[in-house]
Amino acid sequence: MLKTTALNATHRALQAKMVDFGGWDMPLHYGSQLDEHHAVRRDAGMFDVSHMLSVDLHGEQARQFLRTLVANNIDKSTVPGKALYTCMLNPTGGIIDDLIIYFLSESWFRLVVNAGTADKDLDWIAQQSKQYAPELTITPRRDLAMIAVQGPNARAKVWQIIPDCKADTEELKPFQSVTHGDYFIARTGYTGEDGFEITLPADQAVDFWQKLHAVGVVPAGLGARDTLRLEAGMNLYGQDMDETINPFEAGLGWTVDLKSERDFIGKSALLAKTVNQQLVGLVLLDKGVLRNHQKIITQQTENAGEGEITSGGFSPTLNQSIALARVPLGVAVGEQVYVEVRNKQLAAKIVKYPFVRNGKVLV
Repeated sequence: MLKTTALNATHRALQAKMVDFGGWDMPLHYGSQLDEHHAVRRDAGMFDVSHMLSVDLHGEQARQFLRTLVANNIDKSTVPGKALYTCMLNPTGGIIDDLIIYFLSESWFRLVVNAGTADKDLDWIAQQSKQYAPELTITPRRDLAMIAVQGPNARAKVWQIIPDCKADTEELKPFQSVTHGDYFIARTGYTGEDGFEITLPADQAVDFWQKLHAVGVVPAGLGARDTLRLEAGMNLYGQDMDETINPFEAGLGWTVDLKSERDFIGKSALLAKTVNQQLVGLVLLDKGVLRNHQKIITQQTENAGEGEITSGGFSPTLNQSIALARVPLGVAVGEQVYVEVRNKQLAAKIVKYPFVRNGKVLV
């Protein structure tokens, strides 16, 4: 039986096309994935992301535990509300999950993990805490819902319906958060646009969603969420990374702290590993659509092997096909490559991602 969020009946009342997404019954779109995509780029859209899981760590051992648990350095987070993006690695340096950690106090950190990996993550965190922080309290917050409001007018729309939060949130910088009554409001997102991700009690989610809808925030489904995040050049767990891929191969080397003396799970493996691949952007020059797992022929292929598309699709903003791809080191931005599509080789160009940010095309 599929799991449901507090907004499931609301999605159905809006006649959303519902799909099985990692065991969750979630909206793919509400009629037009394309319109939903453009609404986020041009105005404001909202996503039900309540299938993601908030996990609260309480206890005096929390910071010390996170120094060991994740690859980024939690000591960068010293201001309450500050968010840190990081990977959680296995001992061989593979990515168990990518997650956001909010520093709320020295005895309270909140982790937000992916929906499909939540159970695995909880098991791993509990297992590691037995060794490194036995007094830590780990609380999965299934009592909370999460709604992402994204787009150039997203914050203004939120202030329309909860005007007294403007003073608390107007000066928030990206990757900062604040608690406002029952609302935990973070200036984060997954679309390359401005906006908030708002965590709130699940029993308040329907009312909040309907108020957002009433001021013109467009409901958007998983389909638009995927094209937006691809244009924004953001990794998707399970496609662009998994436990066989390390952060450097996934384009997430910037999230790994190897400078501090602290040890973390997977560090020794990363230091010992030779990195041979890199994540790049790809724009198709010929007609066609780039898809996941298509092979890429480069000037390096004879010596270093083929590349592979990890996330591909049509970009509504660019009006052409784009992809994230893992290719051998040495393949350079501007280089023309070929993608194998149904026994044909289509020309494509290596570009630096993101493709779109804050409504502007960057390639």
